[in-house]
Amino acid sequence: MNKRALVEAALFLSETPLSLRRLSRISGIRERELKRILDSMKKELNSEEHGIELIESEDGYYLQVKDEYLGKVADLASHTDIPRGPLRTLSIVALKQPILQSEIVKIQGNKAYGYIKYLENKGLIRTEKSGKTRLVRTTKEFERYFGKSLEEIRERLREVEEKL
Repeated sequence: MNKRALVEAALFLSETPLSLRRLSRISGIRERELKRILDSMKKELNSEEHGIELIESEDGYYLQVKDEYLGKVADLASHTDIPRGPLRTLSIVALKQPILQSEIVKIQGNKAYGYIKYLENKGLIRTEKSGKTRLVRTTKEFERYFGKSLEEIRERLREVEEKL
């Protein structure tokens, strides 16, 4: 079995960044060798002939579509990796931001706390302390994830809302 191909497959399928330790457990490759493989993959994917890139973040490594191609292909993604409840929360935040977490909880109930934490962990929203509650907003990653500007997403959500 090709170990580099196994690393690529793991990065492709993972919904979250993978740490060196986790990639090492999956592939059976020592971390030092794994780091060389990842550096090589990153260089290769950075060339113009590839539409994806390997990103290293504080949480680990992940693959993503390069920004210059995202607008053309974002509609192909089903975004099914976000469960229905958190997706509703994200819609509320996108439409009404900045919005107090307490307002979201009034709309969705106590389960909204978990949804907000889930979305924050995915990097799609950020929260900041505001009195006894938190103020919630979308992030730049939110726009990147959906491949559209916040205004385009809001417009689409308003269209859907009007049909309901």
